Order: sequence, then C-alpha cells, then structure tokens
Amino acid sequence: MPKQKTHSGAKKRFKITGSGKIKKQGAGMRHNLEVKGSDLKRSMNKDRVLAPADAKVIKKLLGK
Repeated sequence: MPKQKTHSGAKKRFKITGSGKIKKQGAGMRHNLEVKGSDLKRSMNKDRVLAPADAKVIKKLLGK
C-alpha cells in the first residue's frame, strides 16, 4: 500500500504545536491594509488556534 502524501497547500498554511493543536495565520492581512488601523493589523497578524472540528480535517491532510 502506498504512503499517503502530505497536502502541499496545507503544509504551507498550518503548523502543529507541541501539544498537538493546529495554528494558522489570522485572516484579513492580504489586501486593503492602508485603510486598516495599526492596532487592527497587529491583532489580525497573530496566529490563531483552529477549532477541534477543523483541526481533525487538517491533521488528516498533514498526514498526522
């Protein structure tokens, strides 16, 4: 039986923490940044922890 390949899009976007949670970059930092305030941009740029239901799907894509 062949090995399962890691989803190449998922491995660029998600990281697994030491405790097994999935981290991703916050949304909203791709465009229209000149109209957003500094405080908003700073808070949006932080990493987020995925919900457990979403994390289950991403772990399967990452082969974990």
